[in-house]
Amino acid sequence: MAYALIPGAGGSAWYWHLVAPLLPDAIAIELPADDDSADLTTYVATVVEAVCGATDPLVLVAQSMGAFTAPLVASQVPTASIVLVNPMVPAPGESPGQWWAATGHDQVVAEFDPIEDFFHDVPASVREEAFAQGEPRQSDTPFGQPWPLDRWPDVPTRVIAGADDRLFPLEFQRRVVRSRLGLEVDVMPGGHLMALSQPEELASRILGVDGH
Repeated sequence: MAYALIPGAGGSAWYWHLVAPLLPDAIAIELPADDDSADLTTYVATVVEAVCGATDPLVLVAQSMGAFTAPLVASQVPTASIVLVNPMVPAPGESPGQWWAATGHDQVVAEFDPIEDFFHDVPASVREEAFAQGEPRQSDTPFGQPWPLDRWPDVPTRVIAGADDRLFPLEFQRRVVRSRLGLEVDVMPGGHLMALSQPEELASRILGVDGH
């Protein structure tokens, strides 16, 4: 298997730097998230270009907002499976900007601290490294683009959810994933940034998804 690791908002390949060495033939994708001319179509093209040399069956691993990109990639390149991690699961015609109200997220999470609630379970050394890089900029452009597929692609899909995710609480994730994909989530310890807080466990779950 070859593993394409798609980040969420901010588009940073660094997010996967602790997980990538634990997976065979891993490709951590850097998305042009700070480019105001880049939309979801651009993100898809970026991933497709990054995986074009892969000869092994491709597994798309997508974090959070990356769930809008992975199925679009799967509709363009042969894909063995999709693994979603704390995902924003899209609905046909729904933009990432509309997702929050459509899923009732604002009724579940009233207040959110992007520092403490994202990094509450990330080791101090990793947190310091992340802060030293600065917060990656995320353009608003893709948030206004409707998701163009009329249904989820016919590709085996699994969802890994963090039991301690403060942005997408577990019961919220379960409800959205059940209603939109008809799936149950694979629950593991960790918050929203499990690739930074629980890289070994997350890599194990990703590999387990595909029978390794």
